[in-house]
Amino acid sequence: MEYWAIVMFAVAVVLLLIGFPVAFTLGAVAMGFGGYFLGWQEFQLLPMRVWGVMTNFTLLAVPLFVYMGVMLERSGLAEELLETMGQLFGRIRGGLAVSIVAVGALLAATTGVVGATVVTMGIIALPAMLKRGYDVRLASGTIAASGTLGQIIPPSIILILLGDVMGVPVGELFAAAVVPGLLLVGAFMIYILVIAFMRPRLAPSVARAADGAGLGRKVVKSLVPPLVLVIAVLGSIFFGIASPTESAAVGALGAMILAALHKRLSLLNLRQAAQQTARLTSMVFLILIGATAFGLVFRSMGGDFVVEDFMTTLPGGEWGFIAVSMLVIFVLGFFLDFLEICFIVVPILAPIAELMGIDLLWFAVLIAMNLQTSFLTPPFGFSLFYLKAAAPPEVRIQHIYRGVIPFVLIQIAVLAVLLLFPESVRWLPDLMNQLQGY
Repeated sequence: MEYWAIVMFAVAVVLLLIGFPVAFTLGAVAMGFGGYFLGWQEFQLLPMRVWGVMTNFTLLAVPLFVYMGVMLERSGLAEELLETMGQLFGRIRGGLAVSIVAVGALLAATTGVVGATVVTMGIIALPAMLKRGYDVRLASGTIAASGTLGQIIPPSIILILLGDVMGVPVGELFAAAVVPGLLLVGAFMIYILVIAFMRPRLAPSVARAADGAGLGRKVVKSLVPPLVLVIAVLGSIFFGIASPTESAAVGALGAMILAALHKRLSLLNLRQAAQQTARLTSMVFLILIGATAFGLVFRSMGGDFVVEDFMTTLPGGEWGFIAVSMLVIFVLGFFLDFLEICFIVVPILAPIAELMGIDLLWFAVLIAMNLQTSFLTPPFGFSLFYLKAAAPPEVRIQHIYRGVIPFVLIQIAVLAVLLLFPESVRWLPDLMNQLQGY
């Protein structure tokens, strides 16, 4: 029977690749295989598991952070940041692209909504970059990669979900992801500056449009509000003042205050933000419920023992397991969404990692960094489609595909750094624990 569990996994993947809805595919495959091999009495456990999902206090942070991101996206924050950063870095070769990365990092730490970030920067920044002579591949690759930083820079929805699936404290996971996120931002900027130095025609400098005093006021006005919000949200978690869910509520309130300061807190925006939050949250939880049914049947059929036996007998011990795990997640990222990988693959790998004595906090950050590439890898990277929808007609999908390849390679290089230097992940959470007396 345990080998039929592997067949069940393969059937689910094939149906997802064909294009069937994720939540219903996982549930239907689980019901079909479970009903045939285990009997319908097996599903008597399912209501309690679903109830456990719906009453999970940690997962309450998901709709709150989604609402925070949607409300900030409607506040006009991104437009102000893009304009100000473009003027601040404009005279440097490649400075406009560097400013895009900086804005992407700031939006990641405040909104974390990848689709909204990519579309906003694609609409505003991409035409400006092309008008100023930037290479279309470099410009599109920079925007697509910068827009995905919200997957690794906290507060990230995928970090919350990974923490819940793997049993890792979300606050510690947020702290562990800060240094890797900054490493990735720095690597993107260094790549752009090197390309601009070696091939100036691909990334020319842009004349600064404001005087020093005026620019300074614009920088303060644009940067201070989001930085205050980031400190309020992440600082309250890192210093033990609030749980991730409580800090998400602070962030949601802060986003509404920022929208009010920008005179964007209208009844229409509130209603649209609430509707979009309900849609995104419903999608996440429907997939989670389908994955719960799938995991119940997969484990009851003994599929987890087959995977465990295979993974624990790999040459190289724990390093062999980590290498194969990262390779499997990377390859699946070409075809599957990060939510599907998080809810189907990670619950199988996490118990094996714990059995082998691997630090689950470090392993979770490795997975998060790896999952971020799924937004950029052709043919089904979501950021690529978001950008194509927002890009001018002269920007073809081939330009975007070729533009993201260097940034995917950079992400793989940063992932290798995290593999070789686990202390880069553990340093900040260990420091936070010491400050709190743990």
